Amino acid sequence: MFDAQLIAQLIVIGFTFVMLLSSAAVLVLMERKVAAFAQQRLGPYRVGPWGTLQPLADILKLMMKEEMRPKSADKFLFYLAPILCTTAAFAAFAVVPFGADTTFFGLLDEPIKLQAADVNVALLVIFAITSMGVYGIVLAGWASNSKYSLLGGLRSSAQMISYELSYGLSLAAVIMLAGTLSLREVVDAQAGYWFGVIPRWYVFLQPVGFFIFMTAGVAETNRAPFDFPEAEQELVAGYHTEYSSMTFALFFMAEYINMATVSAVSVNLFLGGWHGPFLPAWLGWVWFLVKVFALLFFYIWMRWTLPRFRYDHLMEFGWKWLLPAATLNLLVTAGVVIWMGW
Repeated sequence: MFDAQLIAQLIVIGFTFVMLLSSAAVLVLMERKVAAFAQQRLGPYRVGPWGTLQPLADILKLMMKEEMRPKSADKFLFYLAPILCTTAAFAAFAVVPFGADTTFFGLLDEPIKLQAADVNVALLVIFAITSMGVYGIVLAGWASNSKYSLLGGLRSSAQMISYELSYGLSLAAVIMLAGTLSLREVVDAQAGYWFGVIPRWYVFLQPVGFFIFMTAGVAETNRAPFDFPEAEQELVAGYHTEYSSMTFALFFMAEYINMATVSAVSVNLFLGGWHGPFLPAWLGWVWFLVKVFALLFFYIWMRWTLPRFRYDHLMEFGWKWLLPAATLNLLVTAGVVIWMGW
């Protein structure tokens, strides 16, 4: 006899993997369409209805391209770098819940959780794994034996160190309010309403923390206006200048999956996760997807709206403004938690 619970869990894991793969393709199309709208262009419209099959055409094109590698590059590390980036991106999402417990319409004896792995220290796991992704970028920069790639890798490591402190401090403020490191318990703590109207989302208690978390998250994923590791005007393409074909595609897939992970974690920490009005609990994943889509749209809209920082301004903003603000926010939160006895 097959274990129904085990099969259901494997289905959830497979669905999570396919969803992340698909999200990269969807985000490529979304990025092109939003960019076209911002610049008063049509964007992709030839391949498939309204250009919806353009990501598939891009994938086929990249698969058919020749794989190039500089003669003086370190072969092993050169190919290890994109694998490391992509693996870290997939692994980080494994502990992110995206819906309430379900029995799949009564097919299961006991409900299972809609996440690949339920870990009671999920926030620490995410923090640790996302920090590993920068090693792939640094390896790519060093192994390519190119000055542009090396500068991109060095910029990425400096950027990660500068903004991860603020990222972690904003996270700590939410942990103080929720009293747990489990993402699922953080979401459950945001269920219900204040005064019967206002959702009990932590974004209303932590607006500064939400701003800091999202800003640091954009910097961690190397997105504009913090895209210095790949700044085209200065570094050709930065750390992936020497990459082509599918190794090039892996870097971009990792970037888009990291965007989805940061957005999903932000939704769970600050926007109530899958909790929302009008829908039953078993359809909470719909609210989760809507919120994640809204943050991803903001990610892309920001790229085509804000100019890139100057590099010294990036460092100054991280150390002189964001870090003090995150520290002050944490101290105020700690004081309020002690004073209120939460």
